[in-house]
Amino acid sequence: MSGLPVLIVDAANVVGSVPDGWWRDRKAAAERLRDRLALRDAGEEVILVVEGAARGIESVPGVRVESAPGSGDDLIVELAAAYAGRPCTVVTADRALRERVRAHGAECVGPRTVRPG
Repeated sequence: MSGLPVLIVDAANVVGSVPDGWWRDRKAAAERLRDRLALRDAGEEVILVVEGAARGIESVPGVRVESAPGSGDDLIVELAAAYAGRPCTVVTADRALRERVRAHGAECVGPRTVRPG
């Protein structure tokens, strides 16, 4: 782990924020999000958390993909706790998840931060 700020992205929430047909192929939608995140040059460590049908997509340079064995929200909370000593931002619109990660000092931003739509 580096000392860079951490950006944790709730893939299911971000992908689901734009009705572009993502439900037809959740894995491909998560891969498109991953690839969009890889183009960012924001000086941060990016972690994309996937769950369900999107599990198993590979990490790429600039984006580490974490497949949740169960709830993606639970993994995001675990990651926020693990990075509590560093600046950490979670991208999600899920209110309950926002409260859970804020308890570990994470900031929260909405899906449009990484996916205009």
